[in-house]
Amino acid sequence: MELQTLLGTLCAAVANTTHRGRKPFRPDDEWPRRLGDLGYGMYLLADQTGVDLASAISATANNVGARTTPTPSADPDAWPFEAH
Repeated sequence: MELQTLLGTLCAAVANTTHRGRKPFRPDDEWPRRLGDLGYGMYLLADQTGVDLASAISATANNVGARTTPTPSADPDAWPFEAH
């Protein structure tokens, strides 16, 4: 529940700063602290549940990178996001 609260606080800060999406987001001085609070909460949850957070994040980053790596097309004018 604490993580949900921290994430909600982070989202509320973005919504307030952007006037509910009407302005571009520009992080303020509180942004690093709020992001750090959420990150520390994730660290604590991982520690309490026996998850190696560094390995989990690395594996996720590798999976995301593999999914988003564009495959070269034979047609140089082809749309780069076509379904395979």
